[in-house]
Amino acid sequence: MIKNQITQLIEAEKKAAHLFQMIESRGLIKSGITEKELNKSVYALAEELYGIRKYWHKRIVRAGKNTLLPYRENPPDLILQEDDILFLDFGPVFEEWEADFGRTYVIGDNPKKKQLVCDIAEAWKKGKEFFLTHQETITGAQFYDYTSKLAKSYNWSYGNEHCGHLIGNFPHEKIQGEEVTNYIHPDNHTPMSAKDRHGNPRHWIYEIHFIDEEEETGGFYEQLMV
Repeated sequence: MIKNQITQLIEAEKKAAHLFQMIESRGLIKSGITEKELNKSVYALAEELYGIRKYWHKRIVRAGKNTLLPYRENPPDLILQEDDILFLDFGPVFEEWEADFGRTYVIGDNPKKKQLVCDIAEAWKKGKEFFLTHQETITGAQFYDYTSKLAKSYNWSYGNEHCGHLIGNFPHEKIQGEEVTNYIHPDNHTPMSAKDRHGNPRHWIYEIHFIDEEEETGGFYEQLMV
């Protein structure tokens, strides 16, 4: 059963990764369109490729200064510019198994924005390695502290109140709720390796959200951590 859970989650993520590859290859990311228009295009592509109409969280497209804002915010709709940065955060449900995938893109050749894209990908890998080395004992608070310091090591600030959350069989949010123990949060002092209330292993999504408030620039990278 445990192996089946992990297999299903990994399979769902592979499909989400393919969706994001197709977003790029179809040329959906371009200047002159609004965040909402890109969001609708991605939704249509997901339905075309996988018949997906169900998402376990709101679909997010953030561009420009909106990239500073975490998930819970609902900023005004912006138009993608010729020299812009944007990120996508989608949680498609594949056969009742949740995926949660986020990536950042740059329109144009701004070197600092491109550096941010490289930094968040590299930082995510470092964070995962750290977690796997300490996964038996590390708490959500400790891992958040590590991630916050990781942002500073790359000369960015960390942009969210948490850096990840549980993932599982849809709909996990109705089962698990909004308790802080379900997030990689500075107030979560429970070991991340702790089992759920039914004695099953818990699986985590890890998020990197680095920002530069002065430049109004943010980058986001998110996926399953197993």
